[in-house]
This record gives sequence, C-alpha cells and structure tokens, in this order.
Amino acid sequence: MIKNEINAMVKLFATLREGRFDVRPMDLAAGSKVSDVVRFLGIPEEVALIMIEHRHHEMDRVLGNGETLALFPPVGGG
Repeated sequence: MIKNEINAMVKLFATLREGRFDVRPMDLAAGSKVSDVVRFLGIPEEVALIMIEHRHHEMDRVLGNGETLALFPPVGGG
C-alpha cells in the first residue's frame, strides 16, 4: 500500500513564532518540500535557516515521515 500522507513536526523559532505557534505536528502530502510548508505558513521571506533532524537543509528538501523541521529567521546583532 502506498502512503499518500506523512506527519512532520514543525518548530518555529524567535520572531517566526509571533502570532503563530512554537511546535505543531502537520499532516502533509507525501513528497512535500520545505518550501511547501513555508508557503503554507505564509513566511517565505522570513525564513533564513532550515534544520531537519538537526542538519542544515534547503527549501527544496523533501520531508520524510516523522521528521522534525525547524525554521529560523535571520539572526540580528552587532
């Protein structure tokens, strides 16, 4: 049987949390990319760092079932 859906945990950090959530499980279509999640959340210009299972990835990375996606905004400072 082919599974058409995956479950991923999405974590938002710093300013990305404002008016949204900290951690949320999401049911996604199999083959969903990070960019699909970011677009769904309406934050494409705000995401600067993408981590999946504690490793850096890009927007075109396909998410696997049970993976944790962490999204971070640009880091400010001086």
